[in-house]
Amino acid sequence: MAIRMSVQADDEDECVEGLARLVDAGFLPVMLPRYLTDGRWMARAVPAPTTKAPTASRGRGPVVSG
Repeated sequence: MAIRMSVQADDEDECVEGLARLVDAGFLPVMLPRYLTDGRWMARAVPAPTTKAPTASRGRGPVVSG
């Protein structure tokens, strides 16, 4: 599943500000503010990749041998 966040705005400055807030929250911009044919502005961002490896336990705690 791909996660994308979008900013829709009435003007370019508002769209730039919304995208900047996403970047401040750790997202990476993938589409800079663009004027669309229906008279609105849009930008997109995706979550930044993490270096932390996923765990196989899925929250069940560590495995202890007995």
